[in-house]
Amino acid sequence: MSERWITAENYLVLNEKSGKSEKCGNCEEAGRVGESGRAGWAGRAGWAGQVGESGQVGEAGRGGESGRAGESGRAGRIAAVIAPAVVMFVVGLWGIDRGGMWRDEAVTFQVARRSVPEIWRLLHEVDAVHGLYYLLMHVVLAVPHPGEVVLRLPSVCGATVTAGLVGALGTRLGGRARVGLWAGLLYAITPLVGHYAQEGRSYALVTAGVTGTTLLLLRAVEGRARRMWSGWGSYGGLLAAMCLLHEMAVLVVAAHAAALAGLGVPKRVWARWGCAAGVAVLALLPLAWVSSTQSAQVGWLPVPGWGSVARVAREFLVVPMGVVFWVGVLLMVVGVSALRVSVVAVPLVVIPPGLLMAVSQMKPMYDDRYVLYALVGVPLLVAAGADRVAAVLEGLGCGTRVRDRVGVRHDGCGPLRSGEGRRLRSAEGRRLRSGEGRLTEQAVRRRPSVSRALTLAGALVIGLVFVQYLPLYRQDRAPAGRPDDLAVVSALVHREVRPGEPVLFLPLIARRPALAYPKGFRGAWDIALGESGSRSGTLYGREIGTDALRRRLAAVGRVWVVAEPYALRGHWSPRDPAERVKLAVLRERFVPEKSRTYTVQGGVTLRLYVRRP
Repeated sequence: MSERWITAENYLVLNEKSGKSEKCGNCEEAGRVGESGRAGWAGRAGWAGQVGESGQVGEAGRGGESGRAGESGRAGRIAAVIAPAVVMFVVGLWGIDRGGMWRDEAVTFQVARRSVPEIWRLLHEVDAVHGLYYLLMHVVLAVPHPGEVVLRLPSVCGATVTAGLVGALGTRLGGRARVGLWAGLLYAITPLVGHYAQEGRSYALVTAGVTGTTLLLLRAVEGRARRMWSGWGSYGGLLAAMCLLHEMAVLVVAAHAAALAGLGVPKRVWARWGCAAGVAVLALLPLAWVSSTQSAQVGWLPVPGWGSVARVAREFLVVPMGVVFWVGVLLMVVGVSALRVSVVAVPLVVIPPGLLMAVSQMKPMYDDRYVLYALVGVPLLVAAGADRVAAVLEGLGCGTRVRDRVGVRHDGCGPLRSGEGRRLRSAEGRRLRSGEGRLTEQAVRRRPSVSRALTLAGALVIGLVFVQYLPLYRQDRAPAGRPDDLAVVSALVHREVRPGEPVLFLPLIARRPALAYPKGFRGAWDIALGESGSRSGTLYGREIGTDALRRRLAAVGRVWVVAEPYALRGHWSPRDPAERVKLAVLRERFVPEKSRTYTVQGGVTLRLYVRRP
């Protein structure tokens, strides 16, 4: 007796003896019917629309009621992509013009506006890890009158694309459009996502690319690409591009390997994936070697501990506090039981941060934003958990039960909750068709309305969560939502410093406000500067020697100091000789005017020093 495997957008009740079938016509999952006793490893994965080793029935060729249901399913899948993308785009644009850049954005802004040869020269000295991003932003900022909004727009677009891709991933892995819709919306309203969607750095773009590689991986594994080389080639090409955009993206390779292991793919898939991923890793090696010589840039990073783990757990969920946080944790735990989702989402959430934290125990290089793309797995798990809860409610709403071959009870009028691949005995099929299993015509009619109501209710709950935490989102979009505000420093200098007066930056990196907002410093004399950053191939310029600096300071009667928060504290002891000379001359020959001392957001200080009497 032949047996049929069932994964269905229109869940089929099969009569195996007569070959006839009857559809309930109400499920949301796309499916196929294979004709052998096993559907291969792809059947175990349970993804909608996959091809097993023994034939398939796709959406094409279905007619009548099945065709109409297919159209409805396609509309749901499209909505699961478009709706989160639209929400993310609106959230990303909301408050995008904060009126000021913080220090990391300022670096992007001033480097990207240099010429390509100047950027190339800089990368040999510093920031090689961001080189591709600077070149991309060089093109973006070539528009007339570039500003903060233009600087942040690529990140908004990256977050928008990611939200749509999360929706597509959720639909594919969860088997229902509502899983994708909820996952994409959850991603779009997560505060940490909105934070980096409005930051002129590469992290939102890297997240979009890594999410895209995950989707391409699933398509390549399923064999959905028209040509084998195009599927795996697209995966490897995008993966390589993301590794070059930020080298920490390479950690997703380990997450993808764990996902493939969980799926139990055959050796030929491992071989093709290994070739694609290997090419990406090889492309990264030159950049990794150069950036390793610039590791002093991240020397400020601490060794991550349990506090870092707790912070990731808080920030990766929709909101970092309160009842909503714990509900999200509970749904995520439930979502882990949805194997089709968790086999991909759990490695994505756990492995990249875990690997980077482990390596950082020996050489600190961990920062949450370096593995921002790992956040993508969290809304997938939460949405999968919510789908499990909704399935129970659907069963209560339909008032029906279905018993499968092994005697496990499932919600009626829909796909068996144990997943595609359940084999129904012909006797069980006869029970369902005769009404003995209480699969009544009334329940069939009620199922679509119940399912739609639950889908809309879930989306409404997500919207209410967003409204409830609006103060948190507003706070992040205020200038105080970033570590500092260089525009305020520049405006203060413009107000207080007269043309021709000397300004001393302590230390060198305190020159950031002048590079980001040069209008405020126009007319002031940068007393220590010897050569600009663009000419010297450095970020902040090259300063004059210590002897020349002493002579210049000895010749002035007053000097304005722009200082980092730590620079004017008595315990600071810089290693650089020029910085030690600055401190020594200020202490020996000048005194501060307390009435002319100003401290702005982030602790940056503008202070007037006058010569000792």
